[in-house]
Amino acid sequence: MFDFLDLSSLIYRAPALLIALSMHEYAHAAVSDAMGDPTPSRMGRLTINPMAHLDMMGTLLLVLCGFGWAKPVDIDPRYYKNYRMGMLKVSFAGPGMNLFLAFLSLLLITILGRIGMLGDGGFYFLQWIMMYNVWFAFFNLIPIPPLDGSKIVSTVLPGELAWKFENFNARYGFVILMLIVFSGWVNRIIGPLAQGYVNLCYAALRVVF
Repeated sequence: MFDFLDLSSLIYRAPALLIALSMHEYAHAAVSDAMGDPTPSRMGRLTINPMAHLDMMGTLLLVLCGFGWAKPVDIDPRYYKNYRMGMLKVSFAGPGMNLFLAFLSLLLITILGRIGMLGDGGFYFLQWIMMYNVWFAFFNLIPIPPLDGSKIVSTVLPGELAWKFENFNARYGFVILMLIVFSGWVNRIIGPLAQGYVNLCYAALRVVF
């Protein structure tokens, strides 16, 4: 079902991917904007329009491999009242939005299935929304640039350690990221986390329904 090289599934995958990408970046922009930063709005990123957020390499990897990224949102933390807390909120906003959308897709599958209004097309579309969002969330939490996890780690580390971490990532981060993606190690990292989150969502839905 989740063969990323299956061209017949593009009718479901393409819109699901665009939703995951655009909502992830919009969440970053909206949270930064809410804390007084006008930069995302000035740069045209305070929108759910996918064309404002696409990164060519990151999108290609998402289509072919299921892992990738969008164009990072430009922010100016000087507008935040609390730099560390502001950076943490903005960095977590994207993955948080993806986890919410993954849960929402499972909720819709459950409700529509119960009332008999979920056809095959709707099921596959919602499944791909769930799949892209849950994997996009955990992939972006890997602490390697340009992913959100690198900003989170840099923010929580003390000064000198943060500098060393950023310096190391600036030199070797992208190479390491490509190695773990194309070696298959990213599956071993994200797979259990993604499956655990989906299982947790299903468990919560079983309690309610």
